[in-house]
Amino acid sequence: MDAEITENLPLSKTKKKQLAKEIEKLAHRLAELPLPQFKKLSLDDELMAEIEEARSTGGRSSHKRQIKHLAGVLRKREEQVPGLLATLEEIDQVKSGEKRQFHKLEDLRDRLCAVSTFQSAFDEMIAQWPGVDRRGISRLARSVHNSADKRAYREIFKRLRDTAEQQEDNE
Repeated sequence: MDAEITENLPLSKTKKKQLAKEIEKLAHRLAELPLPQFKKLSLDDELMAEIEEARSTGGRSSHKRQIKHLAGVLRKREEQVPGLLATLEEIDQVKSGEKRQFHKLEDLRDRLCAVSTFQSAFDEMIAQWPGVDRRGISRLARSVHNSADKRAYREIFKRLRDTAEQQEDNE
C-alpha cells in the first residue's frame, strides 16, 4: 500500500534537479561524441539538428548554453533517453574492447622486442595468427635486439595490428 502512495507523489525538487543534471550530462556526451560514432546514432532529424548545433557551437559560454538547450530538448523527449543511454553504453563497450586489444598488441610487441621473452612471444604470435609475416617480424625484432631500432619497434606493432584487423575482417 505504501508503494502506491509514494508512486503518486510528485518528484521532490532534489530529485528533479538530479534528473536534470543527468540529462545535461547525456547532452554533453552526445555533443562530444567523435564524428564516426555520432553518425551511427539513429535519431530523428530535429534532434540530430540540435546535437549538430551543440557540436558546432564555439565559445565556452555559447557551447554551455547550447548544451543546456539540448538538455531541455531531451527532457521533452524522455522516451528516447533510455535508448540513447543504451547506445552510448554500447559505444563505451566497443571502445573498451578496442583499448584492451591495443594493450594486448603492445604487450606482445614488447615481449617480441625483449631478447629474453622473444621466443615464447613469437610462438604465441604464430599460434594466434598462422598467416603472419614471420620473417619480417623476426627481422624487425632482431633489429630492435641488436640496435634498439625505434622504427623497427613501431613497425612490429603496425604489422601485428594489421594482421589482427585482417583476421577480424575474415571472421
